[in-house]
Amino acid sequence: MHAYVEAAQRMFWPVVSSTATTLCAFLPMPFWPGVPGEFMGMLPVTIIFVLSASLVVALIYLPVMGGVTGRVSRNFSRASDWLRSRMPWVVCAALVPVCWYAMFCGAMQVLNPHYLLPAGTPGPVGLVVGAVLFMLAASGASVSLSAARIERAQRRVRSGRGLTAFGWFIKAIAGNPIMPIVAIAAVFTGVFYVAFVLFPEKSLGVEFFVESEPEQATVYVRARGNLSLAETDAMVHQVEDIVSAHPAVINVFAFAGDGGLDTGGPAAGQHPADTVGQVQFEIIPWEDRPKVSEPILNGRFHKQVTAPAFDGDTVIDQLNAELAKLPGFEAEILALAQGPASGKPVHLRLMADGWDDLTEATNMARSQFESTPGLTQIEDTLPLPGIDWQIDVDVEKAGRYGADVAIVGAMVQLVTRGILLDTMRVDSSDEEIDIRVRLPRQDRVLSTLDTLKVRTRDGLVPLSNFVTRQPVQKVAKITRVDQQRIRDVKADVTPGLSLALDAGGDRLGVLRLATEDHPATGRSFELNGETYSVVTLSVASSADDLEAALSGGTARLAPINPNERIAVLTEWLETDPLPGSNNWEWTGDQEEQAESGAFLQNAFMGALGLMFIILLAQFNSFYNSVLVLLAVVLSTTGVLIGMMVMQQPFSIIMTGTGIVALAGIVVNNNIVLIDTYQEYSQYMPRIEAIVRTAESRIRPVLLTTITTMAGLAPMMFGLSLDFING
Repeated sequence: MHAYVEAAQRMFWPVVSSTATTLCAFLPMPFWPGVPGEFMGMLPVTIIFVLSASLVVALIYLPVMGGVTGRVSRNFSRASDWLRSRMPWVVCAALVPVCWYAMFCGAMQVLNPHYLLPAGTPGPVGLVVGAVLFMLAASGASVSLSAARIERAQRRVRSGRGLTAFGWFIKAIAGNPIMPIVAIAAVFTGVFYVAFVLFPEKSLGVEFFVESEPEQATVYVRARGNLSLAETDAMVHQVEDIVSAHPAVINVFAFAGDGGLDTGGPAAGQHPADTVGQVQFEIIPWEDRPKVSEPILNGRFHKQVTAPAFDGDTVIDQLNAELAKLPGFEAEILALAQGPASGKPVHLRLMADGWDDLTEATNMARSQFESTPGLTQIEDTLPLPGIDWQIDVDVEKAGRYGADVAIVGAMVQLVTRGILLDTMRVDSSDEEIDIRVRLPRQDRVLSTLDTLKVRTRDGLVPLSNFVTRQPVQKVAKITRVDQQRIRDVKADVTPGLSLALDAGGDRLGVLRLATEDHPATGRSFELNGETYSVVTLSVASSADDLEAALSGGTARLAPINPNERIAVLTEWLETDPLPGSNNWEWTGDQEEQAESGAFLQNAFMGALGLMFIILLAQFNSFYNSVLVLLAVVLSTTGVLIGMMVMQQPFSIIMTGTGIVALAGIVVNNNIVLIDTYQEYSQYMPRIEAIVRTAESRIRPVLLTTITTMAGLAPMMFGLSLDFING
């Protein structure tokens, strides 16, 4: 009991400081603005509560439980001594795996009440049986493991303190006046090389949010013209038949005209202007899809993965190929974003005061989008082709005839919507129904205005005497932002495309990876066991030169993502090709990405500032506080190395959040090391204090690091462990 109390007193401030610094890393996160902040808001709140609870557990609960279990451990020690004296060592050793297996069975029984007991057993009974089995097996494992421990002969006591191999290594660095300088120079050189040379060369680009496999999507049926509801319903029905026929689709909802289920999210309601219907569908949930076995680690192990034919991206590609065969209209699929994304990722906004200049700029931007490889499902917010009839009333002539303009308006309404007389309620509707009077159906045409007559004080006068009509271009709506008219041009990015880059970062060409759904077409070649088709050439003079550069290692492939295509279009926009006084900006995901990136940078700096205050209060030393924070900055190099090894792009949201969280984790080990060094340096030379600190704290540092890595390994490799079903 005294040992636990002394340990709690000795490590109180280091534990409080390490927990507080970890909390500081997450304190700015709840103030994350925009949609990404709403999406990620629960993560920091959860971690803050968990860390606060862990502090109470570490400083109060564990010392109390340690004192209680200390008495139980003495009983276990007596039992292991008794077992060692009565049983041979072989029997004691054989009992260890048996007890471990019993512990496993007990744990599985707790998770799955029918793991050991027959079906139909009540859940509480299975839970109690599993818990009792686990506790008994754990006790037996502790006793048998202690009894089977091999006791070596005690070494001869010698004066002085021997060093381990790790201790000699630390002494070789710290005890030499040159080696610390060499070590520091090597670390900073490695960090500079990785961050500013290697990572820019090997980076796979930047993305807003990690790509995820879709489970829901919407097909937008697009057509233009004066279509009747029956015609649009026939189009939607054709799309519905194709979607329903796919074996991976389970639920389909079709809507002709306006309407559709609210899928939620920031992209809800954002559909092309010429949409005449929607077909929303759901793919078989991930856990219910057929699985196939895939070898890993050179075939030594196998893991269960989703059958390729039921992959969400594959399903959408197959449906796109079938929908493209439909004549007379277009159908595009937009997958439901599994994150804070807001519709199509490439979203250009044009702003101007002049209507003609804005229309011309929108047409130019759309043409550039269409000529840029890798962009698909392009749309703009220009008004749809069509005409509106403009009716002009010559007020002066109407006055001479004694006609009232209000009466003229009523006569026009007789031809169009009708004159509103009153409203009524019926039992079958919750809303009021308008009562209108209109001309007979055969007379509801614009030419009727030429024959209608209006009553005046001088008698009946034809409307055509002072009313004229003319066709004008149809304007669906006018949108303004900050008192400026705007038009948008949007596009999605074609998956499976790669960009060939030379050593200087110049774009050589665009390639497509050949798959079953997209076989190789045109000029193609093999690279690293995969077939690529040449889509377009940029700097490379020919496909042969491009193949030679990639095969020779002088060029590399990088995936084409929205950020990369936006960079290409930005280069064109910066040449000032737009007419008039048009302004432009990237909005949508790009705007959210810039806002989130700026916030995460400020959050990281704010977290470092809060950490510095806590460290300064803990160590009472600017040098030690800066040293700990420097370790936080240097540790981000490991993030870059991990991304290069795992071949992953830099995600603004997920990677940025990970770096901020990393700051709180890295600080803990440094606080423990420096606190221990400060204690040792009070009564021994500094070099000896450094060596002893490294030797005494290497085990807890490795334990915390390895356990954290082990906990994150299933997420890193995409493995899912089903404890319930075994």
